[in-house]
Amino acid sequence: MNLRRNARDSSRERAQRALAHNGPSRVRLVSVLLVLLLTAAALGYFGVGDLTSAFTFPGRLTGAVLVVIAFTSFLGAAALVDHWLYRTFPHSGLVALLGTFVAFLADLTLFLELLSNADSISWKGLFGALTLGSAWAVYTVWRTLATIPAPKRVATALLATTALAVGNFGYQNLYLPSQREVRPVIKLTAGDPVLSPDRKAFSVPVQITLENHSDLSFDVLGTEFHAMGQQVPLIRQDRLRQEWRAVAEQWTSFEGTNPLSRRERYQPGDLVEAQPWMRYGDPIGANDTVSARVVVQLPMDTKYDQVAFYASAHLTRKDRVSLDQLKAATTGFKSWAGGRVPDWLKKRKDFDSLIYESTLHENNAIDEETRDTRHITVYWEFGAHGVDIVETVNMPDGKEAPGKVAERYGIRTVETGPVERTLWDIKSKL
Repeated sequence: MNLRRNARDSSRERAQRALAHNGPSRVRLVSVLLVLLLTAAALGYFGVGDLTSAFTFPGRLTGAVLVVIAFTSFLGAAALVDHWLYRTFPHSGLVALLGTFVAFLADLTLFLELLSNADSISWKGLFGALTLGSAWAVYTVWRTLATIPAPKRVATALLATTALAVGNFGYQNLYLPSQREVRPVIKLTAGDPVLSPDRKAFSVPVQITLENHSDLSFDVLGTEFHAMGQQVPLIRQDRLRQEWRAVAEQWTSFEGTNPLSRRERYQPGDLVEAQPWMRYGDPIGANDTVSARVVVQLPMDTKYDQVAFYASAHLTRKDRVSLDQLKAATTGFKSWAGGRVPDWLKKRKDFDSLIYESTLHENNAIDEETRDTRHITVYWEFGAHGVDIVETVNMPDGKEAPGKVAERYGIRTVETGPVERTLWDIKSKL
């Protein structure tokens, strides 16, 4: 072992003496400088962007770290010139090695990030080349240094320990909190009915309240409230087993679910009233509460036995994505007048849609620069048998993005209902 170590050390010393005698190659100097300066420019570009425009504190912190790494790479380039040509500063070689090593770690991390998330081939190619170049630069600078003495080894160990501690702190206190699930709550409260002056109709006020108990803010993609009237005649004899099975078979979709009842025969519900209860694009602040009041009116001789109220809100998390103002779709605002609707949505029978769209902006400078611009399309559907809101995220070519993209952009659906009232209960309070 000692002979092998001595042979390795003597080989290293001979290489150092050869480099000192012949002088390092100017071509290698220019190559390493090019890698360091390109890394500093790219990281500085992304770092300043994140530092000034990222949506979250972890994003701003990432920008600050990238700016520091860019400065370290630039400092490493200056130290490399001194170490390679002048040797006026005794530790310039170690500073150059530190600069190239930090540049390599940053290039590798960004390259792996771009491989999994980016669309831009040019940015992937650039950071792939920089990763290989910085790895070669680390080896090249290391070859020009004498054996690292013990104090420098201690410093290296301290740097590694600090890096691990910073990484653990960032994961526990920055990453995990940003991934926690948050979802506002919608509450529906039906008030006392009011009889019309001519005693031929009555109205039921409904209070809709959205409560956001989190520290995050949201943007509204769309909201809907609708009331469904249903006839529920009573029968004299218990229902047969086959009829129970027929009702249970409808439970494949929530909208078609009716109770299993021994003496009640539920008819398909009819849409009585539907409307938005918040403007699309409105913000919902952290720990905010938003309320709206709608009124449902029915004639006194209505054929329905029960009325059910539903409300929903489709939101995006502001820490995940930013939206331009939602506007009527440029390809057509109405599905029945030429508006573009996905094929899978066309399969829903007897539904019409109003179509809105907006451009999505990523929550950090890296993704905003390296990912193709996505667009979100919101379909406000309505028909005789209910109301629904559907959103799709589309690529620049118009193709629909995979479903997991909705999770990336923090798209959330909050629903409540049915809140049911019998008509004789309502009429008894008039």
